[in-house]
Amino acid sequence: MTSRKRRFSGISLAVLLTVATGVTGPANQASAATPAQIVADLGAGWNLGNQMEANSNGYPSETAWGQPTITQALVDKVKAAGFRTIRIPVSYLNNIGPGPNYTINSGWLNRIQEVVDYAYHRGLYVLINMHGDGYKTVTGSWLICDAPNQTAIKDKYQKVWQQIATRFANYDQRLILESMNENFDGQWGQPTQPCYSNINSYNQIFVDTVRRAGGNNPSRWLLVPGWNTNIDYTAGNYGFVLPTDSYRSPSIPGNEKRIMISVHYYDPWDFTGEESTKITQWGRGSTDASRRSTWGQEDFLDGQLKKMYDKFVTQGYPVVVGEYGAIDKAFADSTNPRYRADYVRAVAATAKKYGAAPVYWDNGYTGQYGFGLVDRRSLAITQQGMIDAIRSGVGS
Repeated sequence: MTSRKRRFSGISLAVLLTVATGVTGPANQASAATPAQIVADLGAGWNLGNQMEANSNGYPSETAWGQPTITQALVDKVKAAGFRTIRIPVSYLNNIGPGPNYTINSGWLNRIQEVVDYAYHRGLYVLINMHGDGYKTVTGSWLICDAPNQTAIKDKYQKVWQQIATRFANYDQRLILESMNENFDGQWGQPTQPCYSNINSYNQIFVDTVRRAGGNNPSRWLLVPGWNTNIDYTAGNYGFVLPTDSYRSPSIPGNEKRIMISVHYYDPWDFTGEESTKITQWGRGSTDASRRSTWGQEDFLDGQLKKMYDKFVTQGYPVVVGEYGAIDKAFADSTNPRYRADYVRAVAATAKKYGAAPVYWDNGYTGQYGFGLVDRRSLAITQQGMIDAIRSGVGS
């Protein structure tokens, strides 16, 4: 997500060359080779939002936006709740040193690895990305698709991903790397050029850099978005170009893909994210038409994810709905929890239907207008009904 970071980490309508230690061996590269297999393995996913992408004056800090330090106990709680994948949004910002080397601060890279290990060593799938570095509204951002100095930006981007990929080279296929998050020019509307072409270039640099970084990277699943992770602007004829995969391991059969497509889903925003008490219900089960949005219901959801299926899944590219969710408006409508559960169940079930893996956006905030499912201080589950709905949707 992009703006409103402390609560939402933003909106999306339709956001050191050190070898890893403690991880051994190449993975079984034949595992999870098809879209159906990897999506089934990912199962229900959960975002550790508003933590590793949080920052203070451009310096990333996991407690900068009011959350407690991330612990193994939190990850264990999420796993026990039934989630099989954890997405860890990560910002780098001013923790990247100056050129020409653009060295990531070693303490920050070590902490990223430590948090990854909380989930990875529990057998979970883990997604890490470059989250806030492309937001114009964030101090220290630099991955700006319409900035004039694209040669320098691309050089920096390549060198930063080189360090990340090298650090995690020996992690097996349960570690998935994602090139960026909700990158666009910041203007709501149709994509523009050359900004979209630069986003495509970033994705290509990412794939080439990770593949050439050794270890298990030549066979790793890689996740790339289109314009602002928007379904229409990714699946439609707006300029998205799939990166080529020239440096993939020759051990992977030619007809198998190891690239996934990232999109986010928060439609209709007046129900899922708008801080207003007007729209508190969703779906065909709603009882008050005045509290239900005029668009974005089950048929729209089905049509949007079918676009991704038709464009990508049928060609062997799995889809990850890397963020979705709905904020808590129970204070204004006591029936709201039911409709939030209906919504997340529908997104998860429709994602499964169309070969996509759903990853719920939890921003750590469990109060009024929060997305949170788990209190990160007490480790209490605050929205068991929604978790049950998500698991029901994916069939777990």
